[in-house]
Amino acid sequence: MHSALLAIDLFLVIEKLVLIVGIVSISLVIAMYETYAERKVAAFIQDRRGPNRAGPFGILQPLADGLKLFMKEEIIPNTSNRFLFILGPCLAMMAAMMTSAVIPWGGTLNVLGRQVTLQIADINIGILYVFGVVSMGVYGIMIGGWASNNKFSLMAALRGASQVISYELPMGLSLIALLMLTGSLKMSEIVGQQMDSVWNICYQPLGFFIFLVCAFAECNRTPFDLPEAENELNFGYHQEYSSMKLGFYLFAEYINMFISSVVMATLFFGGYDVPFFNDAAHADWGNWLVALQGAVLLAKVCFFIFLFMWVRWTIPRFRYDQLMNLGWKGLIPLALVNMIATAAFILWKSNGYKF
Repeated sequence: MHSALLAIDLFLVIEKLVLIVGIVSISLVIAMYETYAERKVAAFIQDRRGPNRAGPFGILQPLADGLKLFMKEEIIPNTSNRFLFILGPCLAMMAAMMTSAVIPWGGTLNVLGRQVTLQIADINIGILYVFGVVSMGVYGIMIGGWASNNKFSLMAALRGASQVISYELPMGLSLIALLMLTGSLKMSEIVGQQMDSVWNICYQPLGFFIFLVCAFAECNRTPFDLPEAENELNFGYHQEYSSMKLGFYLFAEYINMFISSVVMATLFFGGYDVPFFNDAAHADWGNWLVALQGAVLLAKVCFFIFLFMWVRWTIPRFRYDQLMNLGWKGLIPLALVNMIATAAFILWKSNGYKF
C-alpha cells in the first residue's frame, strides 16, 4: 500500500492540475471576450460603433456585464423543481468545459528538465470522448426547460433536444470519413499526421463543410437558434433564469463556440501546426516553438469564431421545418455519399490506383 502511494508522480499531478486550471481559465476569459467581439462585429456589419463606454474602446464591457449578472437577484419560480432547476445550467457549463480535456494545445514544453505535454488527457478514443461529452449538453437544455415549469421553456427545450440529436448524426458521419483516412481516434495522432503530410481539409472538404454546418446547429447559433426564438418562445429554454444561472447558460454557448472552433482547427486544419514552417528543423527553439504553435492554433480558432459571428449577423433564422429538412434530408445523405466516396478512394489507392 505504502509503495503504491510513493509511486505516485507528484510532478505529474501538479502538471495536470496546472493545465486544467490554465485551460479552464483561458476558456472562460475567451468566452467572456467573445461577447465583446460579437457586439463589435455586429456593430461593424451594421455600421455602428458598438460598446465604447466601459474602458478604452469598451474592452471592460464584459467585466461590467459579469458584475451585473452577479449582482442581479436570484429568482427560482415557486412551482419549479428546485434541484433540477439548479442542475440544468450546471450541466450545460460542465459539458462545455469538459470537452477541452483531449485537445492538444501545443507541442512539448521543457519545464525544469521535464517534458510537459500541453494536453490534459491523450486518450486513444479522443473523438468519441468529444462526442460523448457534447451529447451531455442537451441534458442541460432539457432539464432546465422542464424544471422551469413553463410551457414556452419546455417547448424550447424540446426544440433544442431534437435539433442537437438531429445534427449529431451527420456530424458523426462526416467524421467517419475522416477517421477512415487517419486510422486513429487519438487527437494528438491526427495532428501529428497532418504535420507530416497535408491538412485533412485537402482530403475532406465536403466532410469539413458538413461538420461546420452541424457545429452551428450544435452551438444553437443563427441560423439554427430555434431554441431561443424570441418572436415565438419569448426568451427560450432559459426564460425563467436570472443572475449567474442565466450567465452559465450564456457562457456555455460561447464556450461551446470556442471548443467547436478548436476541434475544427485540430481535425481539419492541422491543429497547432504552423503552415509553411518546418517544426522539426527549428526544434532548437525549445519553448519558443511551443509558444508559436499555441499562437497559431489560437489564430485559427479566432478565424472560426469570427465566422460564427459573421454568419449570425448575415443570415436570417430558419423555420423549424427547414431546419429539420436540412438535417435529415440534406446533410445525412450528403455525409453518407462522402463516406462511401472516401471508402472507394481508399480502396482504389490501396489497389495501386487500379480497378
